[in-house]
Amino acid sequence: MITTTTTAEKIAELMPDATQLLSDEPEMESTLHWAQLVLLATCLEWHWRERDDFFIGANLTIYFSRQQLKTRDFRGPDFFLVKGTSHHPRTSWVVWEEGGKYPDLIVELLSDSTADIDRDIKKEIYQERFRTPEYFWFSPETLEFMGLRLQDEQYIEIPLNEKGWRWSKVLNLFLGIEGRQLRYFTPEGELVLTSEEDATRAINQVSRLQAKLLELGIDPKDI
Repeated sequence: MITTTTTAEKIAELMPDATQLLSDEPEMESTLHWAQLVLLATCLEWHWRERDDFFIGANLTIYFSRQQLKTRDFRGPDFFLVKGTSHHPRTSWVVWEEGGKYPDLIVELLSDSTADIDRDIKKEIYQERFRTPEYFWFSPETLEFMGLRLQDEQYIEIPLNEKGWRWSKVLNLFLGIEGRQLRYFTPEGELVLTSEEDATRAINQVSRLQAKLLELGIDPKDI
């Protein structure tokens, strides 16, 4: 006797391994967009370097239904974060292979060709289908910056603080513009550094300490 359960199991066995689906996203619009994307990803990776419970997708396709594979209606945010998952590389994000998890936070980088889609169509998808708690967009060219948070099943604007930053509950960090780039800031208002910036700061601190010791007549080599 073939039960519904065994039939479903056999169908599942015949399905291709969706974890091997490749991303199908276009190239970034410009070097400005690419530099911004790399900055968002590498900076958060470094800030959370002691954690292994998150995944960052950069220009990576999100597959959210098998029907989507047939229609090729792919949706790939420029930047997205999924918390509470394993921290290992992926060729795409396949929702049904990831326990039904959708992004907790999405950032789109606006361009002339995508701005209307990001503000309208993608906003609706992230609100209605993904139910992504926070959605930000930023234009590296015009510096347009918006942040939305899901409340009562609708996106509402995250207010700006006195510095023009918007608070992310998902990240426990502010997002704001610094040097014409979208950056992260701690709750205390400190800029979240990249690994290179962190290393430079450490070198500068050592140099200042050595200079201070020399002023006091102390040779740092003697310490």
